[in-house]
Amino acid sequence: MNLALFDFDGTLTTKDSLEEFIIFAVGKRRYYLKLILFSPIYFLYKVKIMHNSKAKEMLFRLFFSGIKESTFKTLAYDFSTQGLTPILRENIYKKFQEHKENGDRVVVVSASMKCWLEPWTQKENVELLSTELEFINTIFSGHFKTPNCHGAEKLRRVEELVNLADYKTVYAYGDSSGDDYILEVADVKVRL
Repeated sequence: MNLALFDFDGTLTTKDSLEEFIIFAVGKRRYYLKLILFSPIYFLYKVKIMHNSKAKEMLFRLFFSGIKESTFKTLAYDFSTQGLTPILRENIYKKFQEHKENGDRVVVVSASMKCWLEPWTQKENVELLSTELEFINTIFSGHFKTPNCHGAEKLRRVEELVNLADYKTVYAYGDSSGDDYILEVADVKVRL
């Protein structure tokens, strides 16, 4: 059996699902207004003073601080069922389907959130490794429950799930430096 590892944002999709989800959840006007508040943090992330994970947590706090878990999960489910299919990258999604049809084990490995990726991966009947939000007493805490599934964390999660040596061929599909670790261990690397 072969193993196929797919990054989601920018690989299986043409757009970042995080940005698309926030716009879906809060509307374009509120999204762009709050981005102005986030711009100093974004600058610190871009000049590598702030780590990706910390900046991402702060972004979620800015938009979703205090939101009820049930409200957030309903938004995430609705976005998953309505907003993901239109942004799929046709040629990579076709490869994704081919791996499934060939009986390969397919795993989506993404820094995006489980709450909106899981309904999609369940529909596609594939496995998911992703980032999870923390809810305490049914309210979003402003933190991640798991480490951000990005960079080295992607490979750590994959190696926790599977023994790579058990597979005849390991395929990996990615589009950014956050995917380099899973691309490095693959026999067949597809970098967009």
